[in-house]
Amino acid sequence: MSYYLIKDFLQDSTIEECTKREFPYVAVVTAEEFDKNYSFFDMGIDMEVEYEHPGLTKAVVNYDSLTGCFSIPDRKDLFGEHHKFSFALDEKGIAFINDDGTAQAIIDKVKATRKWRDPSLERFIYDFLERIVENDLKFFECLDKQLDEMEDGILKGEIDDVMEPLLDFRGQVLEMHTHYEQLMDLIQEFLENENGFFHQKNLRFFDMFLNRINRLNDLATSMRERVMQVRDLYHTQLEVRQNKISTVLTIVATIFMPLTLIVGWYGMNFKYMPELERPWAYPTVIGISVLIVIISITFFKKKKWL
Repeated sequence: MSYYLIKDFLQDSTIEECTKREFPYVAVVTAEEFDKNYSFFDMGIDMEVEYEHPGLTKAVVNYDSLTGCFSIPDRKDLFGEHHKFSFALDEKGIAFINDDGTAQAIIDKVKATRKWRDPSLERFIYDFLERIVENDLKFFECLDKQLDEMEDGILKGEIDDVMEPLLDFRGQVLEMHTHYEQLMDLIQEFLENENGFFHQKNLRFFDMFLNRINRLNDLATSMRERVMQVRDLYHTQLEVRQNKISTVLTIVATIFMPLTLIVGWYGMNFKYMPELERPWAYPTVIGISVLIVIISITFFKKKKWL
């Protein structure tokens, strides 16, 4: 259990100091501790807080509180289990209900890196949310670099199968897109400020974060399109390679068509074929065959089909 007061910085505190209500507070508690100290938080919660099995990132308005959940994908393993925790807030402060230490780790970052000239609950929430997405731009830059290398490999013919990694990239981008959509819904609830917990002048912090999430979401959308472009490039190169193979096979078949005619012609069992008994007949047929091959190859090279 951890308690903090929002002053010029995030100051360690106790539950007793937080009850004085002189400054907004931040609490990080387990589900068991939240139930045990429920009266301290004094929040009008008419809906059950989903702290045992948190779901999607969302916010729910109660008659005298705002509750909800965070579902944060692990940037190192986007297809793995999300980091999930719940929260409950009112005008006096915010409590995070979390058993795996995710919320505490984010708050530790805020505490270590932030000092405020005009401290407020809204500013703390903004900085908390910022820590969630702080490395996402770097994540997309890394993904973009991998796609660039994949494009180069496709154009050089060094990569034979890209569908599996492309599907993996597409799934990662989709996970991030879904995460941003949920964060936008959460911030919209904060901006509604239905219970009046937030000062009107401080709603600008939520607007700032919403703008950042919109930009990241646009980046995720464009990255998804980029994945599709690389897939289309791979299919195009595959078709070009297949067309080249078909062209070579067609040329070979075209060259051997007149040779096949000669073989078929002289393979007929006619009794009278006078040239078969001539001593120059065999070398003549060889010469004609070689000449056909030379003329055909010269023609195809002139047409740049070879």
